[in-house]
Amino acid sequence: MAGIELPDDAALRDDVRGLLPLIAPPGRDPAATMRLLATAPDLLGPFLGWAAALALHGTLPKREHEILALRVAHNCASSYELWEHAAYAREAGVTEADIAGTTTNDHSWGDREALLVRAADELDALSMLEDSTVDALVREFDAAQVVEILFVVGQYTMLSLVANAAGLAAPE
Repeated sequence: MAGIELPDDAALRDDVRGLLPLIAPPGRDPAATMRLLATAPDLLGPFLGWAAALALHGTLPKREHEILALRVAHNCASSYELWEHAAYAREAGVTEADIAGTTTNDHSWGDREALLVRAADELDALSMLEDSTVDALVREFDAAQVVEILFVVGQYTMLSLVANAAGLAAPE
C-alpha cells in the first residue's frame, strides 16, 4: 500500500521539532501518527492536550483503556495502532494472552472486560450502542467512565483510520 511520506525533522517548524522527542515513549521514537500530525503544527498542540487528558487523567484503569484501544485497532485493521498499543498494554499489565485476545472473538474475558470489548465492537459495527449494552455499562461503570469509554473508542478509531489512510504499518 502506498503511504503518505512522514516528514523528516528538517521539514518541521523548530518548535514542533523540539516537541516530538518530548512526546515519545521512553526509548522509542514519537508515534508515526504524531509525526504525521506535525505537518499541521497548529493542530498538534491541541491534539496532544486532548490525548494527554484522555490517557493520563481519565478514570478508567489503564488496563481497560488499553484493552479498548487494542480492540478498536483490531476492528479497524490497523496493524500500526495494534503494535503501538501492545507496548502500552504491556506496561499497563495486560498479558500477552489478553493482548492476543483483543484480536479474536473466543477469548475468556472477565465480565467487565467482556463488556468493554462488546461496547467497542458495537460502536465499530453500529456507530452506537445497543440499549442492553448501555444499561450494562451504567451498572458497571460510573457516569464519567461511561463517557470516557465512548471517547477512548472514538480516539483510537480516528487514529487507526489516520494510520491506515497514511499507509502506516507495524514495524517488521
